[in-house]
Amino acid sequence: MRSGTVTEEQGRLNNYAIEPKMYVMEEQQTGFTAHAEKLNGRLAMLGFISLLVLEAVTGHGLIGLLSNLQ
Repeated sequence: MRSGTVTEEQGRLNNYAIEPKMYVMEEQQTGFTAHAEKLNGRLAMLGFISLLVLEAVTGHGLIGLLSNLQ
């Protein structure tokens, strides 16, 4: 564990807290990033597997199940 002292704005001494290091990314993380693509792929796999489980349990696909809900 790191130890150190920090002086607050009012001049009080805090022996236990250590100020965190700031991290700023230079490039923007919008659009087709690696993280977004991984998340979209994982959600698509989860949806596909859940549709397969739905068909195995009910005996109908998604469209057949929705058409029988009248």
